[in-house]
Amino acid sequence: MSEPAIEEKASKGIGRYALALVPLAVFAVIAGTAAKMLYEQDVNGKNVSDIPSALIGTRSPVLDLPALDGSNTAPLTTTAISGRLTLVNVFASWCVPCRQEHPILKELSKDPRLNVVGINYKDKNENALRFLGELGNPYKAIGVDPNGKAAIDWGVYGIPESYLVAADGTILYKKVGPFDPQSLENGLFPAIEKALAAAEVTTTK
Repeated sequence: MSEPAIEEKASKGIGRYALALVPLAVFAVIAGTAAKMLYEQDVNGKNVSDIPSALIGTRSPVLDLPALDGSNTAPLTTTAISGRLTLVNVFASWCVPCRQEHPILKELSKDPRLNVVGINYKDKNENALRFLGELGNPYKAIGVDPNGKAAIDWGVYGIPESYLVAADGTILYKKVGPFDPQSLENGLFPAIEKALAAAEVTTTK
């Protein structure tokens, strides 16, 4: 066999080995990412569902959503969240995790420091009313978002999802998935305390 043919055969062999290594490299990256997430969760107590948002630190999107008909709550507008520390919760009657976190939202609604409002996402009016009638209504205002446009504006990954918004409209914190005791203790409560402390400093200046 000539020397060029030998070199060509060797080159093809190396190419095949390189292609064979691609899946292994991809697997290694995925495994490494998963391991890091587990390490952060188990060792550092980080809740991996606290996904960062590009909107954090920016003004919240404009809200101008009609009220949930029959709920006896106000429509969800920017005015409804202005001037108060507000938790904006995205929910739906068909969302099982929303049902799981609802008792926590009811408790949060009792906190005088916090204004709890809801975006009813891609839901039927009668189903949403039945959901609230069964579990209680923690919301000061509810806006219906039948086509999901508001959710897109807010960068929603999936529901339930919640945003802590400062009195001046700045998004301070985002929670993907249902609240539980750990995410309250490690995520929402510290964010509330930090926001209130910052507001107090601003007021005393």
